[in-house]
Amino acid sequence: PPSVSTSSPPAPPGLASASASTPGGEEPNGAGHLMDFLDEPFPDVGTYEDFHTIDWLREKSRDTDRHRKITSKSKESMWELIKSLLDAWSGWVVMLLIGLLSGTLAGVIDLAVDWMTDLKEGVCLSAFWYSHEQCCWTSNQTTFDDRDKCPEWQKWAELMTGTSEGAGAYLLNYLLYVLWALLFSFLAVSLVRVFAPYACGSGIPEIKTILSGFIIRGYLGKWTLLIKTVTLVLAVSSGLSLGKEGPLVHVACCCGNLFCSLFSKYSKNEGKRREVLSAAAAAGVSVAFGAPIGGVLFSLEEVSYYFPLKTLWRSFFAALVAAFTLRSINPFGNSRLVLFYVEYHTPWYMAELVPFILLGVFGGLWGALFIRANIAWCRRRKTTRLGRYPVLEVVGVAGVTALLAFPNPYTRRSTSELISELFNDCGALESSQLCDYVNSPNMSRPLDDIPDRPAGPGVYTALWQLALALVFKVVVTVFTFGMKIPSGLFIPSMAVGAIAGRMVGIAVEQTAYHHHDWIIFRNWCRPGADCVTPGLYAMVGAAACLGGVTRMTVSLVVIMFELTGGLEYIVPLMAAAVTSKWVADAFGKEGIYESHIQLNGYPYLDVRDEFSHRTLAADVMRPRRSEPPLAVLTQDADSVEEVEALIKGTDYNGFPVVVSRESERLIGFVGRRDLTLAVKTARQKQEGVVSSSLVFFTEDPPPLPDDPPPPLKLRRILNLSPFTVTDHTPMETVVDIFRKLGLRQCLVTRSGRLLGIITKKDVLRHMAQMMDQDPESIMFN
Repeated sequence: PPSVSTSSPPAPPGLASASASTPGGEEPNGAGHLMDFLDEPFPDVGTYEDFHTIDWLREKSRDTDRHRKITSKSKESMWELIKSLLDAWSGWVVMLLIGLLSGTLAGVIDLAVDWMTDLKEGVCLSAFWYSHEQCCWTSNQTTFDDRDKCPEWQKWAELMTGTSEGAGAYLLNYLLYVLWALLFSFLAVSLVRVFAPYACGSGIPEIKTILSGFIIRGYLGKWTLLIKTVTLVLAVSSGLSLGKEGPLVHVACCCGNLFCSLFSKYSKNEGKRREVLSAAAAAGVSVAFGAPIGGVLFSLEEVSYYFPLKTLWRSFFAALVAAFTLRSINPFGNSRLVLFYVEYHTPWYMAELVPFILLGVFGGLWGALFIRANIAWCRRRKTTRLGRYPVLEVVGVAGVTALLAFPNPYTRRSTSELISELFNDCGALESSQLCDYVNSPNMSRPLDDIPDRPAGPGVYTALWQLALALVFKVVVTVFTFGMKIPSGLFIPSMAVGAIAGRMVGIAVEQTAYHHHDWIIFRNWCRPGADCVTPGLYAMVGAAACLGGVTRMTVSLVVIMFELTGGLEYIVPLMAAAVTSKWVADAFGKEGIYESHIQLNGYPYLDVRDEFSHRTLAADVMRPRRSEPPLAVLTQDADSVEEVEALIKGTDYNGFPVVVSRESERLIGFVGRRDLTLAVKTARQKQEGVVSSSLVFFTEDPPPLPDDPPPPLKLRRILNLSPFTVTDHTPMETVVDIFRKLGLRQCLVTRSGRLLGIITKKDVLRHMAQMMDQDPESIMFN
């Protein structure tokens, strides 16, 4: 969040940006040669502990100081000018590297998932590393009628027994399908548990929290990147009801964090690092869906907390490079970037807005139901013995999923293939059951303009199979999301909506065919015309369900039309997305990611939450009336021993510094970590510092007795302009300040006298209390 102009700029927390120390002269009271605390910066100053919140204002101030120093030095010599140019271009270099690596990883993941998903059913004899589709592409014996059958591809039963027909072959294929699913899921959960516990889940709730200024060390580390990439392939290939799109955002942010460590501009400033991670999240969605513009909007609307204009440009560049890299790898083999390319030949009509809006209502209801059921199950997992056996849970759910999925052709295949088939329009070349319509013998139209026809037996068979698949997906996704494996929610949510949408589309199509004389159809649907496109309903349903679960709107519509190439269907998509959000919001404002943030107790202040209660800063600040007084430091009266005792006896993140404990007039604020490191380093490096040495934060040392131990001057780690409010400031204003400035804490004063302190955790607890929720659910600071 942008810095605000205050009476004096925040003092740099680190010594790196401070000027060289100037030793004081001889003091009349015999203090001797005073140090302005250490000539060089000490390590880790200005850093944060794990599970703590960063101070955005301090990070902004540090970056401004660093930039000012580089600009002034660039006028001194040519070498300094070159260094300043390299510093300016480092951001674009990082974006280029993020795009290249995340695009490459996404391409490798896509290819590996295709191969391993098909491995559950059979193997390619000519080259075992080929998926089913690739195997039959290269075959010379593929016929038009049986495009998915070729002698080079053999199912396991055919390979082992020589026959592909009969009950024995079916049971053998069934058994091996389940065994492969169990093996893949077991490997995935074992690798996550042993090597990188942070590689589980979607990652988006934690990314949102990290981008809001929270520290989770190791969450974006190298091990997490490696294990998440490998286990994502295994988890998706096991056939569990999850997708790879959400976890790809986590993978891309790990890439961003990796490249941040190469440049001190980002590695030493947590605020600047989060600008890079925002752009990396955009690149993640770009490669997940082949939707670069949707990725930028997703980062802006859903993930990022602070999104300046510079980050918008860089996000666009990173998403572009990532999409270009993925297109170069061409994992889908169709020379297109989009995952589910559609080519509809019929426009939509105004009357169809009614079923589109109904699909939006369904999406909103499904989203609200799914969030409540999934959060209840995840809470049960956290609070019961079930959480102690993650391997058993994952293997059990994978086994049940595989057992139920195999008999139904629509659940046996990968979810991406299912969605692709549901989106497809029925042309003359389609061999899907969903396209088994009764052909008219006297039809003499071009192949791409097939009129509406009565449904054949294949369509009715497909309908009840899809109904079973819908129930299966609705139930099993609740138990799958949140397990200790990488699990995305985009694709399962879209599958639920696409199944429901296709069924509604077929119903509308057949109603229009058999009752074209009804007043609703008379104006736009004549006999022998192609009126209704069931695939469009599937696309709208997918958008509605995804919107109901995530509460996205603008980015969702853009992702959908980039994903499918269906640019002319923006209005139906917008109508469904807005309706699903309205309906879902009626049951609760939080989307699935915000709900998981609350479940985990992360300190996240959502900018969309409204605070309308009439409370004041004095009602929220600590200490309360029954609590002990506020732990403070004085500007020149505390010894090293007293400071160390205060640090040891409390767990606060920082301490206000006052003139004296009697007056309690505020001077500044010092962070706990900086204070601890400063005292520890001074004891090691500054001669004569003992427990009785005075610690002072003023420019000049206090009067000292004869022959004292050398005092310790810590003014440089003191923030001279901590953010303050009066005790009568409305909490509505305080909450807004915390949101927009990203504050870590705020001091409460009256006429310059310190009364108390409000931390981000206090604000969140108060908001939870006002909404009749458990205030103790906020676990971290």
